Amino acid sequence: MRPTSDLVEGVDFFRSNDLVDDPYPYFDQLRARCPVTREPHHGVMMVTGYREAVAVLTDTTNFSSCNAVTGPFPGFPVPLEGDDVGDLIEQHRDELPFSDQIVTFDPPKHKEHRGLLMRLLTPKRLRENEDFMWRRADTKMDEFLAAGRCELIRDYAGPYTLYVIADLLGVPEEDHEWFREVLQGRHRGDAALGSTGSATLGHSPLAVLYDRFSSYVAERRSHPRDDVLTAMALARFPDGSQPEVIDVVRVAANLFSAGQETTVRLLAAAFKVIGERPEVQDALRQDRSLIPDFVEECMRTEGPVKGDFRLARRTTEVGGVEIPAGTTVMILPGAANRDPRQFRDPGEFLVGRPNSRDQIGFGRGAHACPGGPLARAEARITMERFLDRAGDIRVSEAGHGPAGARRYEYAPTYILRGLQRLELEFTPLG
Repeated sequence: MRPTSDLVEGVDFFRSNDLVDDPYPYFDQLRARCPVTREPHHGVMMVTGYREAVAVLTDTTNFSSCNAVTGPFPGFPVPLEGDDVGDLIEQHRDELPFSDQIVTFDPPKHKEHRGLLMRLLTPKRLRENEDFMWRRADTKMDEFLAAGRCELIRDYAGPYTLYVIADLLGVPEEDHEWFREVLQGRHRGDAALGSTGSATLGHSPLAVLYDRFSSYVAERRSHPRDDVLTAMALARFPDGSQPEVIDVVRVAANLFSAGQETTVRLLAAAFKVIGERPEVQDALRQDRSLIPDFVEECMRTEGPVKGDFRLARRTTEVGGVEIPAGTTVMILPGAANRDPRQFRDPGEFLVGRPNSRDQIGFGRGAHACPGGPLARAEARITMERFLDRAGDIRVSEAGHGPAGARRYEYAPTYILRGLQRLELEFTPLG
């Protein structure tokens, strides 16, 4: 690691692993320069201020989401010149990776497909899914509780979040393990999501899921049943028109993949706090009503999304800084959520922080994470069941070293923030 005084100029955020374990000093240095400032290595405009981040996230007129996942790599396929590059973006956006996913859509297409997605995430379906969460949490815990230890991500968070999203979408139980292998087994690779040191990215990384979901949708359209897959297959755009099969499939695949990936990282961050800070764990055991605020504070301090990108359609201004048309902009929720102008003592983890729900870990505006309520429910239920059934939850010294000298491994990506593993020990309570 280079000296902290030289982070912005001396470390390439997108290519170096030096900032993977702890990016926050780098974020602080960027913000100290200016809440909207251009990093020197790739010309990306970095947004670290809270107000400025919200301004960009909620402005779909001046900023396109076409590069929301890819950012500066591979870059836009043609030169972007002039004060308005909107027409060029529309002409070439399909050449970018992930261009078939809702996260990269702009209005009006985004509004149409998000409307389709929200028809799958109905309050009734979320309530039914919550019943499944309680049962599945106990089922997974039964597998390791007696041993008094677990590796949280492998033994619980990974399979739990996948089964939850599978149940939400009505995936047949006999197919659950196939999805787990595809999304969490040998086919999975963090390099596809902004790996530091690599510019390789497939054009449609979720295509492996398309055939399976296409068969579900086509079969249910031909032979409707009283199930979730039928509701998904028969869902309509807000104007009443029926989507093509592939439109439904892409929405389902994105929800399936993103819905479990980010929640796994949230659960790991939450249990790291619980395992490292017995006073926080004790407070949650004594007053379970603190759990929702605890989850929000975990999202604020260690949210699973490190960065979200936009491409400036027009020359515009954010926070008093001019952003030329064609500029790649990176919104950094992990930095904005620690902006001292918005959060008092931002480096402190405070259960019950009055404005913890202001955090933007789930995004803002048109692209705010539609699965936010689902992730919050998964985290709340998981906390409840672990506190009920596991006493004295602690980070394993054998797995991570003694207190004060812990060793943690984080995913080597500039887009996501999350532990690779978390070894826990506890006293079984039943």
